[in-house]
Amino acid sequence: MSSLVIDLILCGLAYVILIYVMATMTHNSIKKGGSSEDDGDGGIEDLTPPKIDLPPGVQWPSDSPKSRIHEPVEF
Repeated sequence: MSSLVIDLILCGLAYVILIYVMATMTHNSIKKGGSSEDDGDGGIEDLTPPKIDLPPGVQWPSDSPKSRIHEPVEF
């Protein structure tokens, strides 16, 4: 047999094994229903900034910019 035929057979065999492995991995999620209604973050949204331990002598600026909600501009 030529090396091309052997390569094609080995690639086909690897493809079949790959398809089998993927089918067995997804079989459990299909069997369970696979509901994907949640977004997956799994927690309560916390919008407060983190409390960072600053080195001695460093302070947060008191006049930091505040986020403002801009109204849409009409043309």
